[in-house]
Amino acid sequence: MTGVLIRNARPYGEDSPVDVRLGDGQILEIGPDLAANDSEEVIEADGQVLLPGFVDLHTHLREPGREDTETIDSGSAAAALGGYTAVFAMANTNPVADSVVVTDYVWRRGQEVGLVDVHPVGAVTVGLAGKQLAEMGTMAAGIAGVRMFSDDGHCVDDPLLMRRALEYASSLGVLIAQHAEEPRLTVGAVAHEGPNAARLGLSGWPRAAEESIVARDAILARDAGSRVHICHASTAGTVELLIWAKSQGISITAEVTPHHLLLDDSRLATYDAVNKVNPPLREASDAAALRKALADGTIDCVATDHAPHAEQEKCCEFASARPGMLGLETALSIVVETMVKPGLLDWRGVARVLSERPAEIVGLDDHGRPVAVGEPANLVLVDPDTTWTVRGPELASISNNTPYEAMTLPGTVTATFLRGRVTARSGKVRKRV
Repeated sequence: MTGVLIRNARPYGEDSPVDVRLGDGQILEIGPDLAANDSEEVIEADGQVLLPGFVDLHTHLREPGREDTETIDSGSAAAALGGYTAVFAMANTNPVADSVVVTDYVWRRGQEVGLVDVHPVGAVTVGLAGKQLAEMGTMAAGIAGVRMFSDDGHCVDDPLLMRRALEYASSLGVLIAQHAEEPRLTVGAVAHEGPNAARLGLSGWPRAAEESIVARDAILARDAGSRVHICHASTAGTVELLIWAKSQGISITAEVTPHHLLLDDSRLATYDAVNKVNPPLREASDAAALRKALADGTIDCVATDHAPHAEQEKCCEFASARPGMLGLETALSIVVETMVKPGLLDWRGVARVLSERPAEIVGLDDHGRPVAVGEPANLVLVDPDTTWTVRGPELASISNNTPYEAMTLPGTVTATFLRGRVTARSGKVRKRV
């Protein structure tokens, strides 16, 4: 097969179904009743929604170093099944992605697997230690062309070092993504500081730990004339700070995770460490503020913070467990549940927060593009009318630490297309031959 014909799809869920022909990596033709060629694979969409392929700015693929929990191969499969065509792999690997050797390795491995474009995120500081800037220029000039840098998992808490990083990033035309956590406020903290943590005897993680860094970095970005991106925003206060910063013309963007849109700290009552995440699950009022902010554009996009962990790292005392949750295969369904079903977003809005804005933030010119003739054929086909039940062992990731175990969620990805090639269909991945 040298091409694909998608029959009766609804771009952005609007208007009457049309046929969409893909070939040579592009959308070749859109119209009713297109005739199929003998060399084309025909996919019957039956009125399903066709969107630009999703882009995840925040994924942990664990390779190199923790291939027992995830690999670029398994993580790419999870991403394709979730409707993603590009993911950004965070730097907290072993060795840390603080050199061109590691970032180019991650890029090459992603291209070898060929299910999604895996863009490595370079570390801001050497070894994520927060002491010395990494060679961002070298990584940006490498084969991977690194365009985003983050010490995610650690905050760049030294204000002078963060200012220098922002200045350097501005000259390179790259983005600094900050894990907003003032570490002196979170020593020993394992859960959101509030009534639930107090009742359960869990040490509290205050909102101020996040908000103080968001405020500081907005001001530093203003003075450096640079851009800053806030990872996994989790509090209503962060939303207010983003509103203020954007009103001042500061170049700041932010992401929210699916789990912070849906879940809250009431889940801690079971002491199940699958609910331990960084930043922690907040209160229901925070989740409501995040949903509103995503709808109105104050928060720019959804990013999964997909964080696989081995069973022994989660099946232990809550305080000792590693923070993080799986997210790639469930992200769309959580967005449908929290944003589409209540009427906060339509399908064009879903395209905006899962594809278009994340691609714009990092300057990807071949993802997050309109569903139109001549555009790259990086697409996802979604059935909005079906539901599925999450089973951790059935997910593509090596790990199964999903907080949505046994939940029935709306919306399924039925096919994903990377440059016109089917990478996932009907719950199975198709590796490049």
